[in-house]
Amino acid sequence: MNYQPEVVLLCDRSSWGLLKVTGAERLKYLHNQSTNKFEHLQPGEGCETVFVTSTARTLDLATTYITEDAVIVIVAPERREYLMKWLDRFIFPFDKVELTDISSKFGLFTLVGEKSNNLLKKMGLDSIIGQLEGSHQLLNIEDIPVRIGVGSDLGITGYNLIFPREYQEKLQQKLVGNDVKLISNPEWEQLRILQGRPAPDKELTEDYNPLEAGLWQTISFDKGCYIGQETIARLNTYNGVKQKLYGIKLDQEVIPPTPVTVEDKKIGMLTSCTVISDGIFGLAYIKTKAGGIGLKVVAGDSTGEIINVPFLQHPDSAIS
Repeated sequence: MNYQPEVVLLCDRSSWGLLKVTGAERLKYLHNQSTNKFEHLQPGEGCETVFVTSTARTLDLATTYITEDAVIVIVAPERREYLMKWLDRFIFPFDKVELTDISSKFGLFTLVGEKSNNLLKKMGLDSIIGQLEGSHQLLNIEDIPVRIGVGSDLGITGYNLIFPREYQEKLQQKLVGNDVKLISNPEWEQLRILQGRPAPDKELTEDYNPLEAGLWQTISFDKGCYIGQETIARLNTYNGVKQKLYGIKLDQEVIPPTPVTVEDKKIGMLTSCTVISDGIFGLAYIKTKAGGIGLKVVAGDSTGEIINVPFLQHPDSAIS
């Protein structure tokens, strides 16, 4: 998709999962079950985190918001039921934690683009503008209660809006227009690939870990024990990341998954691909020893070049 920064994009992500974690030990529980640090977070704050297996293989990248009495967790639609069962396995009889799926009660809109700040200001929602990524407030858009979170989940300026589902059509009508363009789920998928956000069953599978997936910003290396911590710490300490996720620009469309080669030698795997007016782009895991940005490669019948994408991080050395 040819993204136009002068226009605010609105994507209806109400098919995504919304999980609610309550109970006195909710922060400790999420602290122990995912890669980021939760125990220091206060109401009104939030963070991205990754749920991983005991061997640090990726399950999902989630966005979380801390409220006065709960943690709201945004998860991918294809991981909602799986994560409910996965997380429930680690809640024991005497734990002060309760997990609820609230996806059917609340919807999720995402505003994308620099002009989203102007839109919120126009609607009298100035208090959330300029706050740190992950910050959120429960505000009213006229008579509709909306939790507005800073960040678009794409590495672009924007906001997540969580609201009771009965207001979905009314809220959309209030937002669309005034230089706000409603985009489809396929258009969101195009933007996801262009930005480099990894997705379940594509870049986030049990074949890869969060360091390989470029999700270093979601990982705390000093918080102590959690599921998958030993593997992640070892990979970081000994620079053990053997492959990295990058963007790739292609000259022909390729259907993933497709091996990526250099001189007929496999050096990686294409995991996503999209065609837009500016060309053909994808995401691919590339072996660290093979190279990185600027590397010329072949994927199927297409030639390509490894490029940088905004969402992913790949530090040159271990983080202590």
